[in-house]
Amino acid sequence: MNEQAIKDIVTDVVRKVLTEQCASSDREETMNAGPIPVEISARHVHLSVEDALSLYGEALRPERPLSQPGQFLCVERVRLIGPKGVMDKVAVLGPARSVSQIELSKTDARILGINPPVRQSGDTKDTPGIVLASTTGIVGLESGVIVAARHIHMHTDDAERFGLKDKDKVAVRLDTERPMILEDVLVRVSDSFKLAMHIDADEGNSAGWKPGVTGVIVRRSRG
Repeated sequence: MNEQAIKDIVTDVVRKVLTEQCASSDREETMNAGPIPVEISARHVHLSVEDALSLYGEALRPERPLSQPGQFLCVERVRLIGPKGVMDKVAVLGPARSVSQIELSKTDARILGINPPVRQSGDTKDTPGIVLASTTGIVGLESGVIVAARHIHMHTDDAERFGLKDKDKVAVRLDTERPMILEDVLVRVSDSFKLAMHIDADEGNSAGWKPGVTGVIVRRSRG
C-alpha cells in the first residue's frame, strides 16, 4: 500500500470519528433542555376506598397538596407491620386508588423483614404483602409492596421540549454535593403532570440530596 493510500484511509477515519462526535454532541444538547427538579419520594401508602374505610371508618381527608396536581398528603397515618419490624405514622397519599399499594426504600423493607421488587407504581403483581393498622382498624394485604423505580413526571409540553415520549428511559445526572448519574429513569408523560423527578430516600441519601436539587438528562439509557 502506497503512502497516499494510507493518508486517504487515515483522513477518512478521522472524518467519520469527527462526524460521530458531532452527532453525539447534538443529541446530548437536545436532551439537555434544562434542569429538572428532583424530589424525594419517602415511604408512603396509597389506599383503596375499601381499605381506607376499614382503617379509618371514613374517606381519606386532605391535609395539604403535593407537587403533582391533584395529589395530596392525607391527615391519616398508618402503621406498617412486617415479619420482623414495625413502622409508625407512615404517610398516606390521596386520592384513593382502586388497589392499595405501599412504596418503600430497600432500607425500609429490610427493617420490616420483606423483600419487595423494584417496580413502577401500579405494577404490584407477585409482590409481598403486609399488615396495615390504625387506631381503629387493621387490614392484611396479600400483595402490594414495592420499591418504587426512579422516574420523571413530564407534562406533554416538557416532553416535546426534551424530545421524549411516554415510557422512554433516560440517564440523569444529579447536581448534588456527591454528583451521580442514574440510569434507566422512566419518563412518564401526561397533560396532568408537573415536571419533577422522583427518587427514593436511599438514592437521595447516597447522592447527598437536599431541597432545591436538580438533575439534567444526559442521554437516553443504553439498550
